[in-house]
Amino acid sequence: MMPATLSRSRRGQSSVELLITLSFGLIVLLPIVILAFIQISTSTSTLSTTEAQAAATKLASIAVSVGAQGFPAKQLVLLQIPPNINNILVGTTSNGVGHQIIFIVNTNAGPSYVTAYTPVNVSGYIEQLAQTGTYLVNVSAQNRCPSNGAVPCVYIKAV
Repeated sequence: MMPATLSRSRRGQSSVELLITLSFGLIVLLPIVILAFIQISTSTSTLSTTEAQAAATKLASIAVSVGAQGFPAKQLVLLQIPPNINNILVGTTSNGVGHQIIFIVNTNAGPSYVTAYTPVNVSGYIEQLAQTGTYLVNVSAQNRCPSNGAVPCVYIKAV
């Protein structure tokens, strides 16, 4: 063999060996990267659920405070809405008078219902706040609830 051909075949062999080594490395790293993405996705769902629970508890606490003061008490609240919120219901699932504030959070396992209970009647409409962000919410005691005039309630609505 001539020296130039021998040099080219050694370079070709080195390139193939490097390619094989890198391929094995990528094959080993690929499952680790996939697992990392799955873990990040799960962490995001857990964080959204935790933040939704904090927001629901905050609203319930303020509703109890305003309800204890009675009409015409009202309070403006800054409410942080986390990502992955599908819907927010106040009172009942049909937005009637009830005792719950419900955040529906989209998770990897499907929708998760995060609920805060209030001993006072609550009602309201804040479904439009399902987008991530910070919103101003009006919490006011009512002698006659707008959704059911027969009972008093604490009405919660976005400003």
